Amino acid sequence: MTVLVLRALGIGDLATAVPALRGIRTAWPSHRLKLAAPAWLAPLVPLIGAVDELAVTSGSLGHPPLVSLPDVAVNLHGRGPQSHRLLRRLKPKRTLGFNLPKGPIWRQNEHEVARWCRMLRWYGIDCDETDLALRRPSCAPPVPAATAKSPSRRWEPARFAEVAAALEKDGHEVVVTGADVKWDGPGHNMVDRLGLEQLAALVADARLVVSGDTGVAHLATAYSRPSVVLFGPMSPRLWGPPRSPLHRVLWDPVTRSLDVITVEDVLSAVRMQVERLP
Repeated sequence: MTVLVLRALGIGDLATAVPALRGIRTAWPSHRLKLAAPAWLAPLVPLIGAVDELAVTSGSLGHPPLVSLPDVAVNLHGRGPQSHRLLRRLKPKRTLGFNLPKGPIWRQNEHEVARWCRMLRWYGIDCDETDLALRRPSCAPPVPAATAKSPSRRWEPARFAEVAAALEKDGHEVVVTGADVKWDGPGHNMVDRLGLEQLAALVADARLVVSGDTGVAHLATAYSRPSVVLFGPMSPRLWGPPRSPLHRVLWDPVTRSLDVITVEDVLSAVRMQVERLP
């Protein structure tokens, strides 16, 4: 018997679906749980501890995963209709999702973690929205890249380089992973040199993470690492980390632009976080 869960998106999308995936695992303990997601996410899937198998699908949802007649199909991908049509092609015995007959209604302004837990609760499946932790990767962290897909969610690489240089002057060991960040400091520039499992290991071992609104920020949440996260057009109320002293969010709700966040803003937030560290 098989439960197929569709979540064919990115790192942050996968991380925010962890409580829902674990709720599904608990609801069907004897079923084989297959996650339909892109192949490049494979190193992260075992770290969830709830998924039995990755069923590879394209991010564009052009082709369904190679799964025949699942007993249950769960749409954690979106509101439909495209994702619903893809799952219907697999002819599941039962489908769970938003905007289906007798199903819950999609809400636009809802945090991504809460959204999928609410959907599952509608169907009687319990979820713990705080259950975001991932297992540590088996590989060691690199000895001393992931970037936001949307340009509007990327802070200027030159500003990240300025932050890195200033933190080095403060005496911190700095590791840079963001693509396009041109930085020749004495620290470690790991741009384009990390696999996904190595990136997760690096975040899990970090003393502090500075990131834009992207997958690395969600990994910092998953490993309970202190962070400073920069938000632009997307509200942190929808995609931000849990409210906690561990995480500091920089966001201008009026302009919703990363351009108004200065290097000094980031350095000030980082130094405040560092002061709280043991």
